[in-house]
Amino acid sequence: MAIKNIESLVLVGAGQMGLAMVRGWLANGLDSKALTLVNPAPRDTIRQFASINNILLVSEVPQAKADVVVLAVKPQIAKTVMAGIAGKISPETLVLSVVAGFSLQALKNGLGSERIVRTMPNTPAQVGKGVSGAVAANGVDEKDRKLADELLGASGIVVWLDNESQIDALTGVSGSGPAYVFFMVEAMAAAGEAEGLSAEMAMVLARQTIIGAAALMDADPTEVATLRKNVTSPNGVTAEALAVLMADDGLGPLMGQAIKAAAKRNREIGE
Repeated sequence: MAIKNIESLVLVGAGQMGLAMVRGWLANGLDSKALTLVNPAPRDTIRQFASINNILLVSEVPQAKADVVVLAVKPQIAKTVMAGIAGKISPETLVLSVVAGFSLQALKNGLGSERIVRTMPNTPAQVGKGVSGAVAANGVDEKDRKLADELLGASGIVVWLDNESQIDALTGVSGSGPAYVFFMVEAMAAAGEAEGLSAEMAMVLARQTIIGAAALMDADPTEVATLRKNVTSPNGVTAEALAVLMADDGLGPLMGQAIKAAAKRNREIGE
């Protein structure tokens, strides 16, 4: 998805997620000269990234009005950051917010703008396999939505939500979801080690199993439940393991509790 017709894009908060988005933009045709990274205390890796890619790195948002401002800072400092940039956003500026928990109303109040898209990407955006949930404020038109699609779609797929209340659930599923998968790898490796494998071999097996299963889902549009059944012979080894995972007190209810807790915390941050 080529990114065109953007003369000025300002990313406020050049952290891990911000740089993941930048990599996607550059790979999809954004001119590095159109991009400005804002970080008052950048790490050496950020300085190097900006230098290698010929991107302007500054400590505060420039006065010149930008076509797009992407707000990707931690929620603890978001109010202070918004207060500092509110006067630098014009009515023609589209704002994409990646700030966890901050509602569209809070963003409108802080920025004084109606042209806002609230979004929640996830870390696989770093390798172009992310998913971003998005919801638009009333001031966002079809042109803005298309532009947001291009920017967010540069690092994965984009899912537009029917209403803002869904973003808490989305954050619990996909925003935090990669951490659940990484922990599953840790748990599988630990269990393999307990059964007699070396720690190194158990980790290789667990890691590659998750990678392979994800690649299979990516390549095969078959329903996930069917893919699971395809690997499960009646009364076989996998069936025995799934009987534990699919029990009334197994992985399903536990995952439900985890995602509910994540969604609840996302709401609390916004409040």
